[in-house]
Amino acid sequence: METQVLIIGAGPTGLALACDLARRGVAFRIVDKAADYFAGSRGKGLQPRSLEVLDDLGVVDEIIANGRFHLPFRGYEGTKVLGDRDPHEGREPTPDVPYSSTLIIPQWRVEEILRKRLAGFGCHVELATELTGFEQNEETVIAALTNEVVTAQYMLGADGGRSFVRGALGVGFEGETWKSERMLIGDVQTDELDRDHWHSWLSTELGGLALCPLPSTNSFQLQAMIGPDEPEQPSLERLQQIVDERAPGMGIRLHHATWLSLYRANVRMVDRYRVGRVFLAGDAAHVHSPAGGQGMNTGIQDAYNLGWKLSAVLRGAPAALLDTYEEERLPVAAWMLGVTSRLHRDSLHGDVKNAQRGPETLQLGISYHENSLAREERSNPGTVQAGDRAPDSPCQNPDGTSARLFDIFRGPHFTLLGFGAFNRTIFSEIQQVYGGEVCTYAVTDVDSHAHRAYDIQNDALVLVRPDGYIGLMTDGASAKGLREYLAMTLQIT
Repeated sequence: METQVLIIGAGPTGLALACDLARRGVAFRIVDKAADYFAGSRGKGLQPRSLEVLDDLGVVDEIIANGRFHLPFRGYEGTKVLGDRDPHEGREPTPDVPYSSTLIIPQWRVEEILRKRLAGFGCHVELATELTGFEQNEETVIAALTNEVVTAQYMLGADGGRSFVRGALGVGFEGETWKSERMLIGDVQTDELDRDHWHSWLSTELGGLALCPLPSTNSFQLQAMIGPDEPEQPSLERLQQIVDERAPGMGIRLHHATWLSLYRANVRMVDRYRVGRVFLAGDAAHVHSPAGGQGMNTGIQDAYNLGWKLSAVLRGAPAALLDTYEEERLPVAAWMLGVTSRLHRDSLHGDVKNAQRGPETLQLGISYHENSLAREERSNPGTVQAGDRAPDSPCQNPDGTSARLFDIFRGPHFTLLGFGAFNRTIFSEIQQVYGGEVCTYAVTDVDSHAHRAYDIQNDALVLVRPDGYIGLMTDGASAKGLREYLAMTLQIT
């Protein structure tokens, strides 16, 4: 059996790549060794940048309908309510940032919605299908699955923190395990707590306890810090004991536990994202504290970064384009490990002020300024430059109808924006050479929102990559740099 891309692991990372490849018409298979779909919450927060990715993939409305923004923390001391705190207070949507705060939603629901999107393309996950070995040469990856051998042009290991793919590649997974800091996690039900607060007892001598309602379900995710001597097998009875000890007098009774896990804090990342034709993403490439809700998000964005590059190379773009995946994503993982470790320490020691969710957790500020796919060619660049996230903005179409830039960006294409009195013959040239690979759009601004969002003072051309980052910014007169950039990232049609 042959395919273009073989995806190992059907969590959020593998599913995000599968959806992206499906809409691009890339032949792929996505397999998972599990016999059933994962049923636990594990991750439960989608950051604004991930919501933008899911907007582009066409599922954000269903995602938001099953989640909740601005869920306040309610702190307790026994039965006494100490107060409520919204870690995203004051963050509301704006024209350039339509998703401004974290959405609480269980990971299994995100996966369910992505699988539904995948089914719309006529594709599905192959369960109970384990990768048992593989080898590669200059042209293919030959993978041994449970009942067959598959030949693929590329393979992605999105198979979690204990990744078989990573181990078989011999890729280093440097870091540490915080052996003294462990946590019991479970999806449970209780009838004694309201579902409008994230209930927490953080200052008990026995350790912290939190119960977060999971939107679109009847369950709460329970998290409890435990000592190093905790039994390896968690149970509902043990969780009930912890609740009785740390939330005395509340009368909280737990029932219907659908998932229980013993979590050990690991802070590790790979030293490479690629070996030949095999790539790593998500937890297979980086694991860190759950503080700040970054794990699921970083994996989704790994996949989103890789998807368009794989597709372009498979259609004939220069193979060197794939080198930029590691170049761009490895530094992001290293930075994120630092952020989550700091948040973890602050939360562990009850430092509520420093545990506030700063803008770095939203992932909107991630930039590829210093990387090879960022070309800033203006003599007087503004605060928004090549390599930055491309902001949203309301605009007006030539026929007078309303539009937003995210609607223009949506899809597998590049988008070339023209601001001001740019040379419009450039649009005709690009369309003639690249066809539907590059969408051209002359920006007719609404209340100057787009010019402010992109900090553009003069005529300009802005090339937005398929993953929503600005690839190139140049003045509106010359297309030389634009031609060079597209030759580096696309095959001429």
